[in-house]
Amino acid sequence: MKNFNGKVAAITGAASGMGRTLALELARRGCHLALSDVNEAGLAETALLAGKLGVKVTTAKVNVADRDEVFAWADQAARDHGKVNLVFNNAGVALGAFLETVKPEDFQWIMGINFWGVVWGTQAFLPHLKRAGEGHIVNTSSLFGLLASPTQGTYNSSKFAVRGFTEALRQELDLEKCGVSATCVHPGGIRTNIARAAKMDQSMDQATGGQAEAARSRFDKMLNVTTAESAALQILRAVERNQRRVLVGPDAKLMDFFVRLLGSWYQPGSVWLSRKLMKG
Repeated sequence: MKNFNGKVAAITGAASGMGRTLALELARRGCHLALSDVNEAGLAETALLAGKLGVKVTTAKVNVADRDEVFAWADQAARDHGKVNLVFNNAGVALGAFLETVKPEDFQWIMGINFWGVVWGTQAFLPHLKRAGEGHIVNTSSLFGLLASPTQGTYNSSKFAVRGFTEALRQELDLEKCGVSATCVHPGGIRTNIARAAKMDQSMDQATGGQAEAARSRFDKMLNVTTAESAALQILRAVERNQRRVLVGPDAKLMDFFVRLLGSWYQPGSVWLSRKLMKG
């Protein structure tokens, strides 16, 4: 997709962070928007900001873990705008927990949003993208979809799954030659609210000696590397170039290099860093 002018993009998780900055940057380029989130107040603010840039904006409160809600939104977006050319499956959450004791409902919660939300968004919008004759699916994995980290096993599981799903999807779309493509996004530390809003299992408090919130703060500072605005520009550039994968931020590029270089030998370093972050 060489340009976004006159196109229609659907974005999940559009109330804040990378979802909002993607919406605003696309609006600046003349792309109309179908936006969704569970945070209606933040979603309305994003819509107001994007609407001032002269594009049509529609919104819907959607829980991406709910297949029926996502499919209903996709059909409504196509009716409202006449077509859909792009879908950004961007909504995501985080969870700090040890895999031995993580609550089943918490594991299901993070997989429902981070992984199944991507699956449902892809399946719901793909027929509309094909009908438009030109389309692109952008699925957000993570740096943690390239490497694993202690206490982030549930997040790793969801983001590794997104990576595998999207890479297979891209190959299937290449086989079809249907005019639709796909890109997997691996952001490093982005200055958004995801770490501050992360759920923390009680096991984290025990592991940090009662300092789970301090550990969260240290982790958030470590992630404060790339602005959401810069991330949006890098993602849209990758779409324009039809890249299969985009590593967002210098930390994502550096860590991907080390994982490729070291293979599984990166893991002791990850253990050491996690101890530092948990204990201060």
